[in-house]
Amino acid sequence: MEKPEVDEPSQSASFEESEIEYVSYGGEHHLPLIMRLVDEELSEPYSIFTYRYFVYLWPQLSFLAFHRGRCVGTVVCKMGEHRNTFRGYIAMLVVIKPYRGRGIATELVSRSIRVMMESGCEEVTLEAEVTNKGALALYGRLGFVRAKRLFCYYLNGVDAFRLKLLFPRPELDISQMMMAHRDGRQEHSHDHLPQDQCCEDHHHH
Repeated sequence: MEKPEVDEPSQSASFEESEIEYVSYGGEHHLPLIMRLVDEELSEPYSIFTYRYFVYLWPQLSFLAFHRGRCVGTVVCKMGEHRNTFRGYIAMLVVIKPYRGRGIATELVSRSIRVMMESGCEEVTLEAEVTNKGALALYGRLGFVRAKRLFCYYLNGVDAFRLKLLFPRPELDISQMMMAHRDGRQEHSHDHLPQDQCCEDHHHH
């Protein structure tokens, strides 16, 4: 992920959280929306083949957030066997600047995690820049722990933390787990991810 930016008040969009509509990936018409969102936040965008790899094989793990017909956020993930573990992986998470700090990123990730758990995943992983306090806090509230430090992981030479969320009890209701982490939390205006001049959201798959 990338370093968070603190948005100026004038940049924030005015909306009610109930106005945000969350939808799962619905087909080819959603692909340009996902690509445009991610491309705008990365200086070295992914190729269309990378996007298709995720959304064609795991469409149920990708979600989009809309406000009055405008796509304002997305999450793209995958899952599969990894070293004898059935694991989910969060590859891309973007919310456009005026809509950050209002829980949209948390909701997007929560929906993907819920599907991963229901699909039998034993854990979920991702990489986040060590300096990205906003992303680290967001995932920390959801129960992720720092499993490993990856030195010079990104193109800019910055280290990454590999974050991991374990599902120790299959009977655990993921909704209850998410709500428990949300209780008492405060959303921060800088609690989200990308920075235009960053190019380090190039995860190694």
